[in-house]
Amino acid sequence: MATKAQARITGRRLLQSFAAAGAQEIEPDIMQPAEVLLDLYGEDIRARAYVTQDPTCGEMMLRPDFTVPVVQAHMSQGAEPARYCYMGEVFRKQDHFGQARVNEYTQVGYEVFDREDPANADAEVFALFSSLLRPHGLQATMGDMGLLRAAVVGLETTQARKAALLRHIWRPVRFRKLLERYSGQTPMPQARRDLLAGARTKGPWIGLRSPKDMDQRIASLREDAKAPPLPAQDVARIEALYTLTCPAAQASAQLRTLNMPVLDPAIDLLEARLAALRTRRVDLEALRFDASHGRTTMEYYDGFTFTFETSRRDWPAVASGGRYDALTRVLGQGREIPAVGGVIRPGLLADLEGAAQ
Repeated sequence: MATKAQARITGRRLLQSFAAAGAQEIEPDIMQPAEVLLDLYGEDIRARAYVTQDPTCGEMMLRPDFTVPVVQAHMSQGAEPARYCYMGEVFRKQDHFGQARVNEYTQVGYEVFDREDPANADAEVFALFSSLLRPHGLQATMGDMGLLRAAVVGLETTQARKAALLRHIWRPVRFRKLLERYSGQTPMPQARRDLLAGARTKGPWIGLRSPKDMDQRIASLREDAKAPPLPAQDVARIEALYTLTCPAAQASAQLRTLNMPVLDPAIDLLEARLAALRTRRVDLEALRFDASHGRTTMEYYDGFTFTFETSRRDWPAVASGGRYDALTRVLGQGREIPAVGGVIRPGLLADLEGAAQ
């Protein structure tokens, strides 16, 4: 395993490349206010974050990631367009595939804020990462969270059901169970039937929810029970969408065969991104497309996603990134700036370089 010094040497080399691409170096604080960040990160990071209580500043956390602090800094004082790069330690409790890994490691990253041409910005970030990582023979995969989000928004069902599906896009098992429930593929549990029928059980009130909260929850469940089931054809199309994998060069054509008009704007954007990647000489036949890619990583990705990985299943991704326009809207209090970026773990690159010698 590479030492911290070796990781920093590799990291500085990457940082210089990002700076040469026009990025301004930025260095967010290691200690970050926890309240906003814990709401924005996905369940995976929330469970792995180091959180502490400060008598003056309140709840704080060791920086688990750079993107949110960089977005906060840009939204408060940045000019557009902007490119940022950074290098530093992040801190996460680790348990990857059952094998303990370091809980403090270095990240090097590159972020682009540019509202003029999002597809070209996506291609810029990916092509830059691809050129830096090409000597290491990594497998690149791309996806687009915008496709699945568009499919859910386009369903003919209640807003409450759409909101639940959108909330659980990043939890594939829960998402699938919701689809089965809303389509009537799985019967309603008897306990819920009793609850909706007004059956009461004897005993003390147990749980953190108040009686008022429970009454509201029961009312929402009764309203949901009145909704017609999702058509089997719609469920089948969504399943075909999130299981779609192919070479990136074939992605838009295969997506068109799903016959889902609600996807057309997202597919048009994908085609523009692929054209920009092709212009930057990215091999689209070698690049893998996975429509579900990104569903188990950061919940703030809402569009293009990518990773570069080794063939070793016990390793995390060497590099990852994506588009997070909605995150800028949240942190900008309604002012949205299209943004995309990614990070590389230089310690893993140093390990690969050491193994190749």
